[in-house]
Amino acid sequence: MTHSDQERTIRQSETAFQQQVIDLAHYTGWVVAHFRAARTEKGWRTPVAADGAGFPDLVLVNRSQKRVLYVELKSEDGKESPAQMGWRILLTEAGAEAYCWRPKDFDMIQETLQGALTPVKEDKP
Repeated sequence: MTHSDQERTIRQSETAFQQQVIDLAHYTGWVVAHFRAARTEKGWRTPVAADGAGFPDLVLVNRSQKRVLYVELKSEDGKESPAQMGWRILLTEAGAEAYCWRPKDFDMIQETLQGALTPVKEDKP
């Protein structure tokens, strides 16, 4: 990767990064769910009920790999909210694969989606 490619990837918006991840996931055989925010009188809101606040951006399912991933996506300087981090910790502690991905992680993301990386279970994300 050239320096300009690397710089472009790192400065990428979260929306563009999300589309790149979804496109790669589809290309490598994953089914993807994403729940988009809608504009309301009070600004942008994602309708959730019960304990849904902070739920990960994407849920990816791959039947052939027998895997489900929960992924929060952030721009390079974006911060996980406490609710987002709480979901990631809860999912990981329950045995799920839960990640927070950034544009600089793209090589690892490719390997993960292609099944080249064996999931590493951590005590805490």
